[in-house]
Amino acid sequence: MKKSASLTFCLVIMSIFSFLPAFAQEGGDMKALMIIAPNDFRDEEFFEPKKILEQGGAKVTVASRTLSSVKGMLGGITTPNIKIDEVKAVDFDAIIFVGGAGARCYWNDPVAYKIISDAVLLNKIVAAICIAPVTLANTGILKNKKVTVWPSESQTIELKGGVYTGNPVEKDGNIITASGPAAAKDFGREILNSLTKE
Repeated sequence: MKKSASLTFCLVIMSIFSFLPAFAQEGGDMKALMIIAPNDFRDEEFFEPKKILEQGGAKVTVASRTLSSVKGMLGGITTPNIKIDEVKAVDFDAIIFVGGAGARCYWNDPVAYKIISDAVLLNKIVAAICIAPVTLANTGILKNKKVTVWPSESQTIELKGGVYTGNPVEKDGNIITASGPAAAKDFGREILNSLTKE
């Protein structure tokens, strides 16, 4: 009887531990970096994907040009964790550029370009929403890739060699783009799905 009880106990413990690797893969070891403008980022495009990623078990770090509190276009406030010039792509599984009017500040930013280029070389997920895909386009990584963007910038994407689809969310390889605030939740889900599949 004692042997039977011991065997049952061992089997129960083994079955519990058999689930741990899968949990760890989907859990807190995922690291995402969200890059926001020092002012006028788009609130939904930041807060909604961030919430989805964190609920999915990802650790989210926020980067900007400043460590002071920054304000979104709709009044949301957040405080970045790291300055953009201190970012190392190797430390993250996904690099995400948030849109909003202020996102133009990264369109021609060599620091942003280096982060993107390094992330691509390391096979990381690179994502951008609203007008932020223009930053990706200016590095040349969107050439011959299916991409979406805020409609006002569709021509810019095409001029840089991207294949503009107009879809709310688009994924081509490790590159994920979204069209704007209405697609923010689906954008976050697509990034999370890509992270958990790795």
